[in-house]
Amino acid sequence: MNLTVQEKDPAGLYDTPLLHQSYFWSQVKENQGYHTKAFDIKIPLSELKGKPGSSYILDDILVQLIPVNRHQSIGYVPYGPVLNPDEEKMGPFLEELSINLRAKLPSHCLLLRYDLPWQSIWEEDEDVSLSLQNLRLNWGTRDKQLRKAVSNQLPSDTMFVNLQGSEEQILSGMHHKTRYNIRLALRKGVEVRQVGRDHLEIFYSLYEETCERNRITLHDRFFFDALYNAEDEGAGIVLLMAFFEGQPLSAMFLSRSSRRATYLYGASSSQRRNSMSTYALQWYAIQLAKHWGCTEYDLFGVSPSQGKHHPMSGLYTFKKGFGGTAFHRMGCWDFAYDEEQASQLFAYEMVGEGYHLR
Repeated sequence: MNLTVQEKDPAGLYDTPLLHQSYFWSQVKENQGYHTKAFDIKIPLSELKGKPGSSYILDDILVQLIPVNRHQSIGYVPYGPVLNPDEEKMGPFLEELSINLRAKLPSHCLLLRYDLPWQSIWEEDEDVSLSLQNLRLNWGTRDKQLRKAVSNQLPSDTMFVNLQGSEEQILSGMHHKTRYNIRLALRKGVEVRQVGRDHLEIFYSLYEETCERNRITLHDRFFFDALYNAEDEGAGIVLLMAFFEGQPLSAMFLSRSSRRATYLYGASSSQRRNSMSTYALQWYAIQLAKHWGCTEYDLFGVSPSQGKHHPMSGLYTFKKGFGGTAFHRMGCWDFAYDEEQASQLFAYEMVGEGYHLR
């Protein structure tokens, strides 16, 4: 495969709807103490899509270096690469990209972990085994080194709301109960505002309550402070908060990158839930995203299906009510540079010891 990579300043990353592959996200991660690298990718179109011709595609990739211990790290690619090959070329593309990046990454990098944003190639067959997934993605590769990671880091299942119609058209595409709850919240007097960094303590208090209620791993306060220290003309984050009779009841970080807005982090109080503040909050986010000129809204994280047995089934129902279309990504895949050391890391991950990506 005739693929080349060239390192560049992350400030030169191309405009993309994938926030986690933007210069803004590179700054966020640098602010959190991680090192990031950016690379241009050049590849013939025929080797991605199987179309004849001599034209090339130029894109890029953001890699975050995450320490495993004092002496070793992994290269994590959040929602990347953006380039999306035909199915039969996915494995060879990732293999060649990984090999090309090897010499440009630190010698202590054990593996590359791709959090693939591509639509799942086995979503029609939810019961396909892990071994068959590995076999299928490695089809056509030389060394069969791609391996499904123990767990995904970013949500692999989401919903997209189409924002290209009018507000009335968007409302008409929602479930009738969702429309009713939005209007009920507004009739009750729920007020949603864009607030500043001075409200971060309030957000974090709601966030702690949400994590405890739903048994979610808690990020520390510093994690959210870093969001405010990153700047990029084409991307960014705002904090929205819903108040009822002066009391903050729910809040969310809304991000934008290129034509996409994303619901990134949310929190809500266990009190006065009949105010329906979370519905008003999401509706305000949709309206703001349209004002920004976004054409789609990523609700960022649901269960794979609406099955009641899944712990996130309630979230699926809530988000589906806003008229979103489900999208299933391929999740995390690893390409090991040091097979022996990487195997030890995999073993730690299997038993939940020591290592955690953020």
